[in-house]
Amino acid sequence: QVQLVESGGGSVQSGGSLRLSCATYGFTAYDQFSLAWFRQAPGKEREGVAAIDSDGGRIAYTDLVKGRFTISQDLAKITLYLQMNSLKSEDTAMYYCAAQFGWLPLYDRLTGRSYKYWGQGTQVTVSS
Repeated sequence: QVQLVESGGGSVQSGGSLRLSCATYGFTAYDQFSLAWFRQAPGKEREGVAAIDSDGGRIAYTDLVKGRFTISQDLAKITLYLQMNSLKSEDTAMYYCAAQFGWLPLYDRLTGRSYKYWGQGTQVTVSS
């Protein structure tokens, strides 16, 4: 039974940093799975932020965060991270961790419908 639990959200001023974590349960280090971060701001559609394979390969970012956010994973702990630097007010959103068994096609990795498992979300608020 797969569970995802996010943590690390909070309030920060523009230009600041936060590190999100997503603890996963139900995967093993021998599984192949895809991991991603999504976000949804009030009144907006959910958007893919970053994705990574369980072995740390094939990293992808939306253009909106390239150069500012870094996705990583700790396979020993089976934990996903998102380091967010140079935060902007437009980064304010609920951030969700998502996972799916298997390695997804490149074009599907930032698409929400590709993922079966989701965390409950952690709120990130950036004030200008």
